[in-house]
Amino acid sequence: VTGASFVVFNGALKTSSGFLAKSSIVEDGLMVQITPETMESLRQALRDKKDFKITCGKTDTGDIKEYVDICWVENEEKTNK
Repeated sequence: VTGASFVVFNGALKTSSGFLAKSSIVEDGLMVQITPETMESLRQALRDKKDFKITCGKTDTGDIKEYVDICWVENEEKTNK
């Protein structure tokens, strides 16, 4: 689990790169590189207020261990006042 001040979703990852998606820590935030198709699915999930899971790693490996989960929650605690 990684806490971040911001998240950047970059929808320019090429399918030919060999990755499903890539995530990396940038300063105090998280950058997630995804394909244009995944970006469109993410946008639709955000519009519909649905949870969304991005699987990161190479396409040809079976042991994928990294995920980026976008989860909607009922309880909004006021942490930034």
